[in-house]
Amino acid sequence: MPKNQNSTTLHFWVPNLFEFKGGIQVYLQNVLEALNHELPNTPLTIYNKLDKTIPNHLLNSNTSYIFCGKKPSSLRTLHYSLNLAIGAIKKHPGLILCGHLNFAPVAYSIHRLTGIPYWIFVYGTDAWNIKDPIKKNALHSAQKIISISAYTRDRLIAEQNLNPNRIFLLPVTFDASRFQIAQKPKNLLQKHNLNPEQPIILTVTRLSSSDGYKGYDKIIQALPKIQQTLPNVHYLIAGQGDDRPRIEELIKNLNLQNYVTLTGFISDEELPSYYNLCDVFAMPSKGEGFGIVYLEALASGKPTLGGNQDGAIDALCNGELGALIDPDNINEITQTLTQILQGKYPHPLIYQPEKLRQRTLEIFGFQRFQNTVSQLLSNSPLEVKK
Repeated sequence: MPKNQNSTTLHFWVPNLFEFKGGIQVYLQNVLEALNHELPNTPLTIYNKLDKTIPNHLLNSNTSYIFCGKKPSSLRTLHYSLNLAIGAIKKHPGLILCGHLNFAPVAYSIHRLTGIPYWIFVYGTDAWNIKDPIKKNALHSAQKIISISAYTRDRLIAEQNLNPNRIFLLPVTFDASRFQIAQKPKNLLQKHNLNPEQPIILTVTRLSSSDGYKGYDKIIQALPKIQQTLPNVHYLIAGQGDDRPRIEELIKNLNLQNYVTLTGFISDEELPSYYNLCDVFAMPSKGEGFGIVYLEALASGKPTLGGNQDGAIDALCNGELGALIDPDNINEITQTLTQILQGKYPHPLIYQPEKLRQRTLEIFGFQRFQNTVSQLLSNSPLEVKK
């Protein structure tokens, strides 16, 4: 350890945490909660690139924040990088946590200059097919690489020839208390002109043209064939984004205007009720790092379908918790969704809501997540709570 390095301090570099709530932000908030529990006496400095401030109820006397969100976008990356470097050189923390691979080149440079160790969190597309030589060097020099899924871990090992002993799994967790098993909400049935017996498929996702891999268009294409067996099936897509015009055109071309509903924006408060509304949750994606929506659906006791070419494999535990299909195979999507809705899919657990929820909590509940963080810290320079 360099002479001036302070093994009792921790620096955590994040893109943002508070003003935008995506999968990475929720995951990093959970990491932060676990760190505060496991390292209650360790001063923690969070360098936040995009947010402007922290909600008052989240203030912690042991945690300080440096925000760069108020800087002009043209200067923000440079300003943030300078803050990271100056903070590390001045404070010499015992460990730096890179909350995104994009920050790793700075950590790598600091490590070469000071010897300060760093970890890198990786998710999905951010860590697949990396070509940037500086990012590659940063990965090879990291003390630990923390992956949210075995899928991303295995791709990194294969693509970057990384040492498997330095890549660790910290799967996604979620707030299970928000999602409960319940009857179909009457207000949503009325809102969307549906009846309780009607088979309902749900996808929760951003309708973003950059997220075309989510597979909701494939379900729409499968719907006419599903209707041959289940004529009153209805498909709900909960979310908003710039891909909506393309999806509306697809719906019109297939004459499905009465069978597909684009709900638009769904608030966090409404979301659990939408899971309760459906009979199956489906997102046959092929670019998902993990997919917290799968866990939310499972905790609501819902049969769940995902793709077999991305992190959904981890979320559905290689098929233990749900159905995994080829996301490019319309016929397979059709057949599997039809089977599930008819109660004929050959996996009894998906039709046992309480057991499905309980198994999901055992594997992905916050206590399991916190225990894994504790294990990761046990071999770090920091003093872990006893």
